[in-house]
Amino acid sequence: MSVELFKRLGWFVLLWVAQVLFLNHIHLFGMAMPLLYVYFPITFHRGTPKWETLLWSFVMGLAIDVASNTPGLAAASLTLVGMLQSYLLELFVPRDSAENLEVSVSTLGTGKFVVLAAVLLLIFCLVFFALESFNFFDWLYWLECAGTSTLLTLVLILAIESVRRT
Repeated sequence: MSVELFKRLGWFVLLWVAQVLFLNHIHLFGMAMPLLYVYFPITFHRGTPKWETLLWSFVMGLAIDVASNTPGLAAASLTLVGMLQSYLLELFVPRDSAENLEVSVSTLGTGKFVVLAAVLLLIFCLVFFALESFNFFDWLYWLECAGTSTLLTLVLILAIESVRRT
């Protein structure tokens, strides 16, 4: 077993516990909900096989769905993020960078990491809240939920990255 597998399992358990026990109970202004577990597929290394990213993302989403009683919402949304992560990452890294490049603020730079994380978070939140409401009758509320949840989660991810960097 590799050290990378144990690190990945540790992050999986840590983010799952934080989301299920603490963050699921936070709803700021009735809209913003921190969805910190999206940080999990964002940080996969550059050379990680796509099937592995998809599998980890689906299992994380399924674990969140089981604990949160949201059948399929997190699994579908997080699998989409896992699928898009490697393609979007290629837009932000130089072609000659290492194949096992770690996705973090220290390796990508603050600007590139924030844009990558914000795009993936926004896609996740738009899909998650669209599947949750399953209609576009109140589309303004849907956009407010997606936007505020994206911003709140991005702030939490940047807080983790600032601690991780030191």
